[in-house]
Amino acid sequence: MSSVAIIGGGLGGLAAAATLAARGHDVTVLEKNNWLGGKAAELKEDGFRFDMGPTILTMPRVLERVFAEAGRDMSDYLDLRRLDPQWRCFYDDGTVLDLRNDPKEAAREIGKLSAGDEQGFQRFMEVADRLSDVSDRFFFWKSVEDIRDTMNLKANMNLTTLSDVMALRMHRTVAGQIKRDVKDKRVQQMLEHFIQYIGSSPLASPAVLCGIAQMQQDEGVWYPMGGTRAVPTALTRLGEELGVDYRTGVDVSKIEVENGHAVAVVANGERLRFDKVVSNMDSVRTYRELVGGKAWQGFGYKNREAACSGIVLYLGLDRAYEHLAHHNFVFSRDPAEEFKAIYDDGVPAPDPTAYIAAPSRTEPGVAPAGGEALYILVHTPHLRPGQDWSQMLPAERAKIMDKLSRAAGMEDLQDRIVVERSLTPQDIHDRYRVLDGAIYGLVSHGRVNGAFKPGNRSREVRDLYLAGGSAHPGAGMPMALMSGWIAADSLHQDATRNAPMVAE
Repeated sequence: MSSVAIIGGGLGGLAAAATLAARGHDVTVLEKNNWLGGKAAELKEDGFRFDMGPTILTMPRVLERVFAEAGRDMSDYLDLRRLDPQWRCFYDDGTVLDLRNDPKEAAREIGKLSAGDEQGFQRFMEVADRLSDVSDRFFFWKSVEDIRDTMNLKANMNLTTLSDVMALRMHRTVAGQIKRDVKDKRVQQMLEHFIQYIGSSPLASPAVLCGIAQMQQDEGVWYPMGGTRAVPTALTRLGEELGVDYRTGVDVSKIEVENGHAVAVVANGERLRFDKVVSNMDSVRTYRELVGGKAWQGFGYKNREAACSGIVLYLGLDRAYEHLAHHNFVFSRDPAEEFKAIYDDGVPAPDPTAYIAAPSRTEPGVAPAGGEALYILVHTPHLRPGQDWSQMLPAERAKIMDKLSRAAGMEDLQDRIVVERSLTPQDIHDRYRVLDGAIYGLVSHGRVNGAFKPGNRSREVRDLYLAGGSAHPGAGMPMALMSGWIAADSLHQDATRNAPMVAE
């Protein structure tokens, strides 16, 4: 089998490494930081433990598939707990709405707030279910870069295929589809965040992404005991058992290309030859900084826009807020104003939505007894010229604190803080080598092409494969993990297809 270099030990890289090793390849992971897991890092201070990056885990079947590659049972590596409610929503008018784990209970809760929208939510979920099914059959588990890769319309021009194409609702946005079914603005805002929390505006993203709602409602929101940091820890353990060579503190500066093939990487100044390369680094920066030349020009970089970034506050409190759920959204007063600021004007929203993770609801050990370890995320634009976040952070922090005091019943938050750390868009850019500080890879805007990301099998360089949130199928924990599996599967197909015949 092939010798494979994996650049970057994020979730996609770790999933690719374990999958390839399970299939017999010789795998080396090269990670510039001194930890594995990428954004799924951990912060510990004074008895508090914080997940630094992703906190919402859905679609556990993706992880199960990675472990099944090696004949392993995921439950031997991870203890997952299903959450109910999935989210708790707070609004400026004092409304509190829970998105319950059971879709029927979720509909009833919505009906208590807005009687007509109980059925509207059910209609929306029927649409989301169809879109999820189409995504599963045509979009997931294979390398996809554009609609040509999803289905062979010429070979399969029949009523069923045409029905599937129509179901994609290419003429609508996420927000447009939601507004057809649900009339209460508070419920609309909650549903719009199925797409907003993967870094794009529901006003500009294609309706097919409404399928995310069904994936979450049907398959649940899960918390790994030990935090989401437990996921890369489990994947690393699996890879070690399969013989993966993990190297941290190794900075890859170049992918060497000969005759159109990736043949080597330059890491810490040393040339390392491999048969194939998987890049879990941001796809745009992979082509621009590691490959260059005609491949970079052919990548179409002008059409690749970074998704949003964000400010993260890690707050250790001496007293808990018992009215919080595990996951909470404190919504903006005006989502159109918020999205225009972030995505159109490139400035922080005047009144942003704040996401709060309070994992002590599920795992009390994340904080000292009686305390609270809060992760607070507010989306911002990706880095723009002239923005100095070292200067901007204090004002934005004050805005967040005011929002939580005013809309989330956290009036004395400042008095409870005993530990505080933060990340800004500039910190995220520098720490994770992403594009313009983006948390979620590339933006999903455009009614036809918005759902598509760079394919996992490079069209520009043979023997180069892409994984991570800026490659297909996109951002979020399950998608990043799936991208790693797809990159590995594509590589394995190519390696076995091109393997020389051995004479008996």
